[in-house]
Amino acid sequence: MTLDEKVKMALALEKLGVDIIEAGFPITSEGDFESVKEISKTLQKVTVCALSRCEKIDIERAAEALEFAKRKRIHVFIATSEIHMKYKLKLSEEEVLKKAVESVRLAKKYADEVEFSAEDATRSDPNFLIEVFKAVIKEGADVINIPDTVGYALPFEFYELVRRIKEEIYKVGKPIISVHCHNDLGLATANTLSGILGGARQCEVAMNGIGERAGNTALEEVVMTIKTRKDFFKDVYTEINTRELYSVSRLLAKITGVQIPPNKAVIGQNAFAHEAGIHQDGVLKYPLTYEIMRPEDVGFPSSQIVIGKHSGKHAIARKVAELGYELSPEDLKSLYRRIKDLADKKKIIHDEDIEAIVLEEIVKTRKDSDRYELVSVNIAAGTEIVPNATVIIRQEGKEIKSSATGDGPVDAVYKAIQKCVGAEPELVDYSVKSISGGTDAQGEVSVILKIGDISASGSGVSTDIVVASAKAFISAINRIEKISKLRQKGKSSEKLEKSSGI
Repeated sequence: MTLDEKVKMALALEKLGVDIIEAGFPITSEGDFESVKEISKTLQKVTVCALSRCEKIDIERAAEALEFAKRKRIHVFIATSEIHMKYKLKLSEEEVLKKAVESVRLAKKYADEVEFSAEDATRSDPNFLIEVFKAVIKEGADVINIPDTVGYALPFEFYELVRRIKEEIYKVGKPIISVHCHNDLGLATANTLSGILGGARQCEVAMNGIGERAGNTALEEVVMTIKTRKDFFKDVYTEINTRELYSVSRLLAKITGVQIPPNKAVIGQNAFAHEAGIHQDGVLKYPLTYEIMRPEDVGFPSSQIVIGKHSGKHAIARKVAELGYELSPEDLKSLYRRIKDLADKKKIIHDEDIEAIVLEEIVKTRKDSDRYELVSVNIAAGTEIVPNATVIIRQEGKEIKSSATGDGPVDAVYKAIQKCVGAEPELVDYSVKSISGGTDAQGEVSVILKIGDISASGSGVSTDIVVASAKAFISAINRIEKISKLRQKGKSSEKLEKSSGI
């Protein structure tokens, strides 16, 4: 993130209600230093935290960055696992212990709060881990953090580790116990919640679960689990304004360019979407049948009834009503069949798809009042053959079949239709547009035809643009027929009026 983006995100997190924002690692770059400094100046309510290794230069740089913070926290860390001490730090246990103690002592001179983390705690010797924690507590550490740095722990063992650490360290002091979990095995949220049940009262999380490798514990998942499962989490709470979760999540995705997976828990686009007919029926009758939290509680616009091949009649009827159409039971049955047929061809049925079917099949061109009806279209076309089309049209119960060639498949289809209806209307306008996304999108073709002094528009929709073109052509011809009949009726009425002397 840029400096401005970090400040914007920090303000959004403050509004969300987080307690502490770890704003950066000042020693790593001038950009991180400036970010921590600017966030410290800007935020009014939140404790601002700066990260630091157990090194004097890091701690002093962190303190400088936090100069303007209303409440300052320095978070010092050092690895305690054998693999990290041996291969990364190249230090003994005694040397690590000494660095930890000296760093907490120094940080206490600069900050209101000092947090100490034992990096890779879950792969550390528990006895050494507890020894280090006790030593830094004696030096004044306010928060003891237990990180599952590489996402190695399982929930039940993490619970036991946190519980044991709490039991042991409370013999020398009562700091806040914190947990910091990574998602390498997909267990970050489960481990964090287990840590809370084991006695942790701070959890280190990230909006949308972003973070190193597979990410960190997702803020929104922990918050909503605590809120939803009060039967387990009776003794804890957060002050997060959950109705801001959706908007803050979207802001972060926009800033970072890291998009939210549709199936992401709590704030993913599909979190409150229902496509299965049984689920849809339940949600429409009583939302809590398939929703353990209300979408509005996380700031989500609403539940979504997704129309697809598994959708039931009730869901389709509700969707049609939402789009503003009142259909008879017969029309709903027709629409239901059409949607099921379309669902076998398309992955997702969009509102635009449904509306197009309603307008075409039910509102615009009711078949019982149309003279012509398209039965089938077959074409042969390619780079080495002349396009040829065969069309079958039903005219007042009688099927008429014609074939024609053309400059392209659509031209061939139109010439075949003209033979069927015995007319050659002028094609005034022809346009095509996609009414939904994807390569399997439905295409809507619009045409304007003219015969004599009568012109009419027509439209057709299909995943096959040639079929849509045929539907649009016939739709326009039917309208021309109706306009012609209305004009003839009008002329007859005019003659009657003159003869009667009115």
